Amino acid sequence: MAHDLLPELAELARKAAPATKDAFKKWKKQQPRDLDVTVQGIHHDVFEQTDCLACANCCKTTSPIFYERDIERTAKYLKIKPSQFIAQYLHIDADGDYVLNHAPCPFLNADNTCAVYAHRPTACREYPHTDRKRFHQILDLTLRNTYVCPAAYQIVERLKQTLLS
Repeated sequence: MAHDLLPELAELARKAAPATKDAFKKWKKQQPRDLDVTVQGIHHDVFEQTDCLACANCCKTTSPIFYERDIERTAKYLKIKPSQFIAQYLHIDADGDYVLNHAPCPFLNADNTCAVYAHRPTACREYPHTDRKRFHQILDLTLRNTYVCPAAYQIVERLKQTLLS
């Protein structure tokens, strides 16, 4: 399972980074015709064998971006005003985005479930973003995610094997 990689994930991602950066640079420039279909297929295969609840490293270590609609949706669920939600849970980062004040996520339960799951931000819903269209547009984000998400690491490694062989 992907979460078995977690103890060594940062080191694996660091060692793979030069080859990953080279591959991503090539794919950004050439935009392989089959990139989206290939990565989506690999994503599906990897997530068939991945139990995110056994890991939750994303929730423990990083913050999603909260868009206005995410703030409104989550605040409504929590029965507080959006301004109260922002004051209690969020700050604006260096990029001008709303992010959580700290990690782990305050909505992460002890069993790795999410207390606001049905109302979670779009960034959480789509994480690690490896099944989206125009994958070549998020290669930098994907590289960062290989350090956090064992499934993202596996997807990228399989993608390199598939497209570079």
